[in-house]
Amino acid sequence: MPAAVNMYGESEQLTAPLASIEDLSRVNTPGGSPSPRTKTKHPALVDPNWEPPEDPSVYFKEKCHELSPLQPKPTEEKPKGPEDRFALVFLTLVLHGVGTLMPWNMFITAKNYFVNYKLGTATVDASEYTTNFLPYLGYASQVPNVLFNWINIFVQLGGNLTTRIVWSILIEVIIFIVTVVLAMVDSSGWPGIFFWTTMASVIVLNIANGIYQNTIYGLAARLPFKYTGAVILGSNISGTFTAIINIVANRSGTEPEDVCHLLFHNSLRFYRYHEAQYEKAQRSAKRTPGKIRTPYWHIFKTAFPQLFNVFMIFFVTLAVFPAVLADTCRTEEDFFITPKYFQAVTCFLTFNLFAMLGNMLPGLPYPGPKFLCIPVLLRIFFIPAFVLCHYYPYDVSRTLPVLIDSDLAYWILSIFLGLTSGYYSSLAMMYCPRTVEPEYAPVAGMMGAASLITGIFAGINFQVVCSYIVTRLSFEIPGFENTFRNCTDRVLTS
Repeated sequence: MPAAVNMYGESEQLTAPLASIEDLSRVNTPGGSPSPRTKTKHPALVDPNWEPPEDPSVYFKEKCHELSPLQPKPTEEKPKGPEDRFALVFLTLVLHGVGTLMPWNMFITAKNYFVNYKLGTATVDASEYTTNFLPYLGYASQVPNVLFNWINIFVQLGGNLTTRIVWSILIEVIIFIVTVVLAMVDSSGWPGIFFWTTMASVIVLNIANGIYQNTIYGLAARLPFKYTGAVILGSNISGTFTAIINIVANRSGTEPEDVCHLLFHNSLRFYRYHEAQYEKAQRSAKRTPGKIRTPYWHIFKTAFPQLFNVFMIFFVTLAVFPAVLADTCRTEEDFFITPKYFQAVTCFLTFNLFAMLGNMLPGLPYPGPKFLCIPVLLRIFFIPAFVLCHYYPYDVSRTLPVLIDSDLAYWILSIFLGLTSGYYSSLAMMYCPRTVEPEYAPVAGMMGAASLITGIFAGINFQVVCSYIVTRLSFEIPGFENTFRNCTDRVLTS
């Protein structure tokens, strides 16, 4: 009787034994030669009681448990670079972030020193300078800042990275020394000279700061995602720090000129430290990177959605902060913040503190780059909301009705303004360098910094529109009683 033949044409009586793992390793090799791979037995062949673990990656981490060549090899992990031990690089960029906005925060926080003390006690008429101090300060600060932020993208002013940072910080140190000297001199007889000398020093200061800020953002863009956020975090820490100093000084009864000394002396200490650090780095620098042709237009087009987000965030923020918030006064007698601290707490401290907290939230970035523009555009409603609070521009009469007649409601709006500004600005600045090729990330980061300053400049200019609206426009709502209140005295003595 012939032997039965199975479906493969093989005799069931001559069935060959199963191939071993070593025999299978010869498959798909030239001429059937043994595989050059190490032929170790599967653990199931060694131990009959062996069971696969829950995590299959355990096989691949142990050389003695290498699988058969017939089984798929795991995806090789990319080698990890050096770690930022003790977060030193992160903290260094936070300090640089503090430095990028320290000049601006020092001057706006010391508003009472300039307006009430140095210019308000002048022996000649200085009303022109006191009334328009913040607008003049905004122009003197942000016009050179905007120009040199954009120029520094295309022309690296000052040479290589180290040279730009060192010289920028050195110039800022010199300007702060001049500011401290002016604080010690009696300028009551020449307020005009004092005012324009201050404005000239602010212009020079922000030329240097524009180059410094742009360079730092370009440097941070070369690093992982969170390091750009570190610079934003530092910028808001500087505002919080100066606001706290201002409140402590008011609490202790410190004179305005002493507050100025305290503010600017602290900034001097900060810059002197970094000056020493970067002079050391400059001495160790051996060469300057070669010039590479950069496709600026391609980078701008690709990163434009995030550049727009950065611009709009800071435009809305600076349209109301600090001018509108600083001129919004306490109107409820039973509100728990006294008139003496109302402006310092609800304006400067609240905004900077919650902006700093907002910077700490983007650990889980949401929304993503595609939909970030939606909440950014919704923030535009902050502008009419603050204008409809008890906002009274200095030395003018308000005609626009007040619809938000609550100090608490105004304070809550300030909290959300700071929180959303810090959170969304961090996301936009971190997304910006990631929208282009890695080799162009530093340029995209610098464009993000320039868009930031451009938004600040546009927002400061829009403050004039807010002042115009409340003093020139008026309307009536049937059944609604206008709630104008006399609160032109911003700082009371008790």
